[in-house]
Amino acid sequence: MSLIPATILTGFLGSGKTTLLKRVLHEAHGQKIAVIENEFGEENIDTDILKTESKEQIVQMSNGCICCTIREDLRQTLQLLAAKRRKGLVEFDRIVIETTGLADPGPVAQTFFMDDEIAETYLLDSIITLVDAKHANQQLDDRQEARRQVGFADQIFLSKTDLVSEDEKNALIHRLKHMNPRAPIRAVHFGDVPLQEVLDLRGFNLNSKLDIDPDFLKADDHGHDHDHDHSHCDHDHGKCEHDHAHEGHDHQHDEHCGHDHHDHEHGEHCNHPHHHHYDDDVKSFVFRAERAFDPVKLEDFLGAIVNIYGPRMLRYKGVLNMQGTNRKVIFQGVHQLMGSDLGPEWAEGEQRLSKMVFIGIELPKDILVQGLEQCLV
Repeated sequence: MSLIPATILTGFLGSGKTTLLKRVLHEAHGQKIAVIENEFGEENIDTDILKTESKEQIVQMSNGCICCTIREDLRQTLQLLAAKRRKGLVEFDRIVIETTGLADPGPVAQTFFMDDEIAETYLLDSIITLVDAKHANQQLDDRQEARRQVGFADQIFLSKTDLVSEDEKNALIHRLKHMNPRAPIRAVHFGDVPLQEVLDLRGFNLNSKLDIDPDFLKADDHGHDHDHDHSHCDHDHGKCEHDHAHEGHDHQHDEHCGHDHHDHEHGEHCNHPHHHHYDDDVKSFVFRAERAFDPVKLEDFLGAIVNIYGPRMLRYKGVLNMQGTNRKVIFQGVHQLMGSDLGPEWAEGEQRLSKMVFIGIELPKDILVQGLEQCLV
C-alpha cells in the first residue's frame, strides 16, 4: 500500500490559511483529502461545521474530504485516521495539517520521521507557509515563530500583495529570500492557489537537485574573492527530501523574483533599492566545494554540529561529492534529525561540486564553514 502524502500548512495570523483550507474542504477538486485542524487555532475553520456530537470530531464534507480537529496529540490523530481508513470507515488519499498561527512546524514535521508507525503509513510531502504581505514586516520583527515558519518552508505564498506597493512587495521578497532562498515565493489572491501548487511539492524527497534561487547564486558568484578551492559560501537552499517520494511531479516554479542576492550576512552591504536593513535571526547560507569530502570526517563533524546546534537548525540539505563513491551523496535534515542516501552517479563530464545549504537561527557560520573545510580531502 502506498504511503499517504501529508502537507503541513503554516502561516502568519490573517494570512489566509483558513480561506485556503475552506477551498480544499469544499471545492470539487476530485481528491479525497483529510484536513487536520489544530483546534487551538486562533482562526478556526467554521466551527459550526465541526459541532458534531462525536468526541472524535471527524466530519465528512460534501466533496468527499473529511475534516478532523485535534483534541490530543498529532500522532494519535494520525494513527486514528489511518486505523479508520484501514477499516473502511473513512476514505482519503492525502492529509493536510493546519498548524496554529504561532506554531513551530518543526515538531510537526519531526513526528513523521520519529514515529515508526507514522513513518510506515505517511510520507511528509512539504511545509507551506502563508505570509500576509501587509503585516509581514511587523510580524517578522516581533515574532520569532513567524521567522521560523519562513525558514521551514518548502513553498511560500504571499497573500494581500494588493494592499502593498510593488516596492514594498519586492523588499519583502528580498527579506524572505535572505531567510530562505530555497523556497519559491508566489503571490496569491485571497488564498486562491491551484491545488496542484499545494500538493505533491516533494519538499522532503532525497532528490539529487538542490534548488537554489538562481539570481541569488549569480549575484553571489561575482561578489567574491574565490579562494583556490572555491570552498566559498553563499546563501542558497535545498529541498529536504525523503527517499520514498512519488517521483512523478517535479514542480519547479520559475517565479523566482528577479533580485540579486549577495553574500551579505546581516544585510550590511545590501545595495538594493528600497531594502531596509533587517537583521533577522533566521538566516541561510550555502557552502560549496570542488574538493571531495572525507566521509568519516564529514559524518563526525555533521553529527557533532547537529548535536550542539540541532534545535536552531531548521532545514538543511546537501548534494555532496564524497571520496570513494561515484554516486552523489544526498543528505538533509530538520533540527536534530538528519538522513542521507546515495543518489545517482555523477554524469560523465559533470563537475563534481559539493553544495550544501543551511537555514537556521543564529547559526555560527564561521564555525560551520571552517569545520566543513577541514572535512575536505
